[in-house]
Amino acid sequence: MTRPTFAEFKQKALANSEVKKEYNALSPVYKLRKQLIALRTKAGLTQEELAEKLNTKKSNISRLENVNSSSSPKLSTIEQYANAVGYKVEINFLPISKE
Repeated sequence: MTRPTFAEFKQKALANSEVKKEYNALSPVYKLRKQLIALRTKAGLTQEELAEKLNTKKSNISRLENVNSSSSPKLSTIEQYANAVGYKVEINFLPISKE
């Protein structure tokens, strides 16, 4: 018996409407945190270096980038993070699709 690939597991899991609803609800959080990590990496900064630029601790940067963190960052924190790595924040609103 072979183990399913991640793609196969995900496809099967998302066939369940409750799982898909929760997945879609969490998607923006995962996307934001992945973008933060990508921007920091592109800027050539470690978490420690970024923390120094923001006058904070590495653990705060780690928590901000961690998708399993129970705390949600304030918009001002995200703006400071973006500015420190050479970006500005742009917020976009999209209509909710009727699925």
